[in-house]
Amino acid sequence: MRRVPATLAALVALSCCALPSYGADGKAVFQKSCAACHQASGKGIPGAFPALAGSAFVQGPAQDPATVLLKGRGGMPDFSASLSDADLAAVLTYVRSSWGNSAGALTEQEVAALRAQLQATKFAASQPSNKH
Repeated sequence: MRRVPATLAALVALSCCALPSYGADGKAVFQKSCAACHQASGKGIPGAFPALAGSAFVQGPAQDPATVLLKGRGGMPDFSASLSDADLAAVLTYVRSSWGNSAGALTEQEVAALRAQLQATKFAASQPSNKH
């Protein structure tokens, strides 16, 4: 039988036990946390969940949709405890530039500054959540 190098075995073991991470992949974050309501197409569900595709709100000042993700609004939950600043920046950038949208990107630092300004819940990296 062939032996697996110790470093490879250690990496595999660590990856199986690590918390889920999206590596700041906006599309992956969207698919896991947003697509059930807003749909993979970004068209939402009329009367229930607003469309993100072609949305003036999404393409307007970046602080507005970022605030919704950090604080929630109406029936929209906040994602402040369950998504890192990097993941929030990535998903906002993805949404603002997908489905014909053409708004600018957000950085992790911009999201972190807004989180502090809004006094939003800190990301709980050590506490996995099934909130969303």
